[in-house]
Order: sequence, then structure tokens, then C-alpha cells
Amino acid sequence: MDRAALTAHLKEQARRLGFDLAGAGPAVTPTGINRFREWLAAGYAGEMRYLADRAEAYADPGSVLAGARSLLVLAMNYRTVTPVAPREGYGRVSRYAWGRDYHDLIHQRLAALADALRREAPAANVRGVVDTAPLLEREFAQLAGLGWIGKNTLVLNRSVGSWFFLAALLTDVELEYDAPHGTDHCGTCTACLDACPTQAFVAPYVLDSRRCISYLTIELRTSVPAELRAGVGDWVFGCDVCQEVCPWNHRAPASSQPDLQPADSNPLELASLFALGEDDFRARFRHTPLWRAKRRGLLRNAAIVLGNQRAVHAIAALSAGLNDGEPLVRGACAWALGQVDDPAAARALKDRLAIEQDVLVRKEIATALHAASTHSAAACASEGAGG
Repeated sequence: MDRAALTAHLKEQARRLGFDLAGAGPAVTPTGINRFREWLAAGYAGEMRYLADRAEAYADPGSVLAGARSLLVLAMNYRTVTPVAPREGYGRVSRYAWGRDYHDLIHQRLAALADALRREAPAANVRGVVDTAPLLEREFAQLAGLGWIGKNTLVLNRSVGSWFFLAALLTDVELEYDAPHGTDHCGTCTACLDACPTQAFVAPYVLDSRRCISYLTIELRTSVPAELRAGVGDWVFGCDVCQEVCPWNHRAPASSQPDLQPADSNPLELASLFALGEDDFRARFRHTPLWRAKRRGLLRNAAIVLGNQRAVHAIAALSAGLNDGEPLVRGACAWALGQVDDPAAARALKDRLAIEQDVLVRKEIATALHAASTHSAAACASEGAGG
């Protein structure tokens, strides 16, 4: 089978396996490698140190597969139903995390696609990857003709928007390459930049991860900076704002993949999470994307959302979290209780302060008590003025 026929065969197999887009490109140094290095040097990766640790590997696809000559870049649509606006006590979950863990799903499909290649080229070396290898997938998606990189730094395709996962099949076989996508169709639109609740875009096409809600609720392992907590809003895991406002996503097709359909985690009920121990948390979330945040991270996020909602009904759950074994959870619950204008919240904070040993948590409690007293003073002043 010649290059053109083999490439066409692989693309057809990819479609049969549930991939919506497929394009082939050469395994070369990505054109955006210098931008990536500048982005790292600016500190925009935050705590994602694994990116800097493997920085040089991103310059050469051969670091992912020795002798790589070609990549088949693939996209799988994950847009399903229209999200439901959460009521008080619930948090939003990014669309990509509504169903089964996409890593498991896509790796299975990649393995089948690799087998299809080996049947036609038995001596081929091949490896399938999905967002864990040192590979600039978005650069290679553009090189393989799948779309352009938008101002929100995501790959956009005129037919399916940006609601898709990217994956790649690397091989030492030479394929028939698609023409790179050479046109940026964002034009003068700045909808994504303007809508970001935490102003995470320092410029078009440049994201400061340290301010991104997806980073704050998934990748960040420490406390969310106080000045960004209000901007998190009701997002408990990830964020879709910059995609929801993108005009190219308004007519994106819906996926029929059963494993990507919504489970019971969107919107996510929050108060009950504080009753989950590690084993309970594992049993519920182990095979979903939410597992990445781990229990401590998801409870931290839940506390921030409840604090933003001024959720009086969640005082008992937040008080339980204030006594959690994880300082990260205790600190977030302290902040949340400080946002709730209720005497029970202040009592819980005072009780915990009497026994708290962690310096950072004590600081959060002190700040929360000050916030609570400010709420009370403002309420008294308002009543006096009304009288």
C-alpha cells in the first residue's frame, strides 16, 4: 500500500473508531516551539513544572517515538447536551469532564488504530498519545490541517468549533501529508478574551495559566489566590467560558459517543462531598476526569463555590470541612464561611481557631472572621439607616 492509500486507510479507520477529524503531518520541530519557550520563561505555566522539566523534548517528536517521521493528528468531539445552569449548592463542571475519563476511551481507540497500521506495515513503529506526552498537539493539529489556534489558545475548526479532544498517532512510516491550515478565522473578534472571569489572557493567543479557572481548579495543588476566588464563580472543576462565547462553537455538532454523555456530576452537588472519605471519593470519581483534582482539590473548589454563593444552607458541610484532615480543605472552608453572613458560620470559625495548628489555616480563619464581622457591621448600619 502506497503512502496516499495507507493514509486514506488510516483516516477511514479513525472515523470508524469515533474520531471526527484526522490529518497527517511530518514529525518536525513544531513552528511554535519558541513561543512555548517564551511562555515558560514568563512563568505562565504556574505549578505545572513538568512542562519545564521536559521543555527540550517538545522540540522533537522523536522524544515521543524514536525515529518518528509522521503524525496522524486526531480530534474527537465531546460536545453533548446544553449545560444546565446550577442552582445554589451546585457547581459547574467543564463539558469535557461529564462522562468517562477520555484518556481511557481514546487510548483504546488509538490502540486499535495502531493495530490497523501494523496490519498494513508490519515493521512499523507506532505510538498513540493523548495529552500526556511532550508533544505540542495544537501546533501539530494546525500543521496537519485540522484548524487554527484561536485567541483563546485552543484549536478551532470551522465545522466542529473547539469542543474536541486532541490525540496523535506517531509512526516511523511516511504518510501523505495534509496541507497546513494557514488562515486564522478569529478576525477582530475578542469575545473569549473579554469574557474570561479572571482576565487570564494577557494578550490574544497568550494565556497566563496562573489566572485560568481550569488551572486553578484542576492543576493548582495549593490554595487559590484570594484575589481570584470570586472570579471562580460557580465553576467547581474546569471552565468553559472562553469556548461558550466563541462564535465558531454556536453550531458545533453534538457527539453521539455513549461514554461522553453526561453522568450525574453536572451540575455537581457540593455539600455532600465533605462527607466523602478517601475511599468514598475514589469509588465515585476514580474513572472520571474529576479524579485529577483529587479529594483535597475538589473539596477546596467546592468550598470556594459555596462561599461565592453565600450558601447559608451549607454552613454545616463547610463546618465539617473546617475540621477536615487536609489543611487545604480547612483553609478553603474557612474562607467560605467568612463569606456567609450568619452567626453559626462565625461560631464555627472561632471554635476551629481555638485548636488550629497550621499557620496558613489560622491566617485564613482570622481573615474570615474579619470578613464576617464586616458583614455584621454593614448589616447593622443598614438596619439603622432604614430605621
